[in-house]
Amino acid sequence: MIKVQQEDFDVGAELAALSRDRHQVGAVASFIGLVRDVAGDSELSAMTLEHYPGMTERQLQKLEAEALSRWPLDRVLIIHRYGRLLPGDQIVLCAATSAHREASFEACAFLMDWLKTKAPFWKLEEVDGEGKWVAARQDDDAAAARWQTDKTNVKQTE
Repeated sequence: MIKVQQEDFDVGAELAALSRDRHQVGAVASFIGLVRDVAGDSELSAMTLEHYPGMTERQLQKLEAEALSRWPLDRVLIIHRYGRLLPGDQIVLCAATSAHREASFEACAFLMDWLKTKAPFWKLEEVDGEGKWVAARQDDDAAAARWQTDKTNVKQTE
């Protein structure tokens, strides 16, 4: 399930809905991303996330399908916000349900690594009254690279 939205989300309600009436599910793993109050050595006052509607959802659906093909998952949830966000605000929720924890944990790590590098979102950080576009980080690319060559996780069970 993919949601790209401006409004905040209720983590508890989203996770409950993801596993409701899914008695085959033994694991729900999740990751919640928050806006930090720092950008490098400076204090961040806000962050604005932009995206291309339609293109973003299609890319996230491909990411969801990839996770479902690699691990024995029941469901995947990706909620990503856009617009102007303040320190402490929630940006993203990724969750995966499966019969066993290992698949859910690995799928969440995969989803976040690929969201950081493949999802068409652009971040503008507001620092000291000025806006600065955030460039891609090498450590994010390195984290995502492990999933490009690691196909050993395909449909494993615990």
